[in-house]
Amino acid sequence: MTKTLQGKVALVSGASKGIGAEIALQLAAQGAAVAVNYASSKQGADAVVAQIAAAGGKAVAVHGNLADPTAIKPMIDATVKALGPIDVLVNNAGVYDMLPLDAITPEHFHRQFDLNVLGLLLVTQAAARQFSAAGGSIINISSGISTLAPPNSAVYTATKAAVDAITAVLARELAPRKIRVNAVNPGMVVTEGVKTAGYDQGAMRQWVEATTPLGRVGKAEEIAAVVTFLAGEGASYVTGETLHVTGGPR
Repeated sequence: MTKTLQGKVALVSGASKGIGAEIALQLAAQGAAVAVNYASSKQGADAVVAQIAAAGGKAVAVHGNLADPTAIKPMIDATVKALGPIDVLVNNAGVYDMLPLDAITPEHFHRQFDLNVLGLLLVTQAAARQFSAAGGSIINISSGISTLAPPNSAVYTATKAAVDAITAVLARELAPRKIRVNAVNPGMVVTEGVKTAGYDQGAMRQWVEATTPLGRVGKAEEIAAVVTFLAGEGASYVTGETLHVTGGPR
C-alpha cells in the first residue's frame, strides 16, 4: 500500500507524549520524516524517535520551549538542518488550567496564551518560511472546548477559540502559497496530562461521557488519524476547517 506522506517532512510540537506522540507515530507510519519537538521531556521525545526508527522510519528530537519566543527559530532551524524543508506542521504544544472567574490572574492568563496562541503563531510564522514552493499542510490542535465552553474554563476556552479564528485567517492568507491550514478539535482524551490534572475521573469525565453521543472519551490514535488525513493529499481541497473529533456533542 502506498504511504500517503512518503518523502514529506513533518514537525510536531509537543510530541514527547500524549496526542502529540501518537501524531508523530502515525505521520511516520505514512512515510513522513518527523521532527519530534519537546520542551522538557527529552526522554519522552527520544522514546518516540526510537519507536519510529524501530519501525523503519526517520525521526529526530528537537528541543524548544515554545512559550519562549527566542527558542522557536533554533527549533525550526534544527528541523530543517536534519530533515530538509517542512511540508507538514502540527501545532500540538499547549497547556491548560481550569479556574473560576474569581481565581483568574494575569499569570494564569499569560501561561496559556503565551504558548497556546502566541507560541502557535510564532512557530507557524517561522515554519511557513521553511515550506517549499510546493506548499503543504498546517494542522492546529484546538479543542472541542472552544465551542462547548464549560464553566471555569474562560482562559483556556479563549485560547482555543483564538486558535479556531487563527486557523480561518491563515487558511486564506497562506492559500496563495498552496499551504492548507486546518484545526482538529479533540474531545477529552485520557493522556498523561489529563491524568495529572485529575480530569480522567470524577465530575469532569462524567460530564463528558454524559454529554457525548458516543458515550465515551476519545483515544489519542483517533485524533492522530484525523491529523494524518489532513496532512495528506486526500485532504488536498480541505482548508480553513475546524474538524471536531469529540464523539458528537454540540
